[in-house]
Amino acid sequence: MKLKTLLAWLAIAVAATIAFPNDGEAKKKAKYKEMDVADGGAISGKVTFDGALPDDAVENILITKNPDVCGKGEREVIWIDVKDGALRGTFVFIDKIKKGKKWDKPKGGNYLINQEGCRFRPWAQVIRPGPVTIRNSDKGVLHNINTREMIGVEKGRVVKRTMFNFGQPDPGDIEQTIKPRRSSFIGINCEAHNFMFGFMMAPKNPYAVVVGDDGSFSLDNVPPGKYTVKAWHPRLGIKKTKVTVAAGGKAEASFTFGK
Repeated sequence: MKLKTLLAWLAIAVAATIAFPNDGEAKKKAKYKEMDVADGGAISGKVTFDGALPDDAVENILITKNPDVCGKGEREVIWIDVKDGALRGTFVFIDKIKKGKKWDKPKGGNYLINQEGCRFRPWAQVIRPGPVTIRNSDKGVLHNINTREMIGVEKGRVVKRTMFNFGQPDPGDIEQTIKPRRSSFIGINCEAHNFMFGFMMAPKNPYAVVVGDDGSFSLDNVPPGKYTVKAWHPRLGIKKTKVTVAAGGKAEASFTFGK
C-alpha cells in the first residue's frame, strides 16, 4: 500500500514538472529575440492631459546644500509636466512583444545618468538592462544616487527595491549595472539632495520611448501583428490600448490622462 502511494506521488510530481517548467526554462522562453524586421510598420500618437492639475503636480523644496551649484531658495520639482495639453515625461512602450528589431547602441557607447547642476539629466530615459554610467559633473558636490526598482506599478501598489545606492563625492564616472528582477520601472533620487529626482525604464525589448516636448511619440520597425501599447507616467500610472500593425503600415495609439 505504501509503495502504491509513493508511486502515485511520483507520478503527480513528474506531471507537475512537465506542466510547469522551472524558472530557468520560463525565462528562456520569455527572452526577447532580435531579428531583421521585414515590412515593419510604425505606431505613433500623442500623450495628453485633460482637466485641472492636482495640487501636488508641482512641489517647491528648499535648497539647503551646495547653493553655489544647486541654486538658492527653492527648487521647483515638476511632477506632472503639462504644456499646451502635452503630458511630458511619459513613457510609451509595447507590452510583451516577443521578437522584433535590434536594440540601438546608445550615444557615446554607454547609457548615461548625469548629475549636473544638482539635477538628473535627463529627467526621464529608456535604457537597455545592463551597464550604465553614473556621472558626477558637479565639482565639490557630494551626490548619493539611490536607484530603485518600482514593483507593482501596474497594480497601483508600488514597492521599491534598491538596486544600488552609493556616494559619489568627486567629479567623474562610475559604471553600474541595471538589472531589474520584477519590474522595468525605475526611480532615482539623490540621498544628499532631497530635491533631485528622475525616472528610467529598462524594458526587455527596444520598443519603448519617452514622449517629446509636444507629447508625441513613434515606435518604428514594428513587425506586423496585434499589440498592447501602454503609457506610463510616474505619478499618474498606466494606460493601455490595443493596436494592429499592418505590413509597412501605420497604427495610431494616443493616451489622455486626467479626467
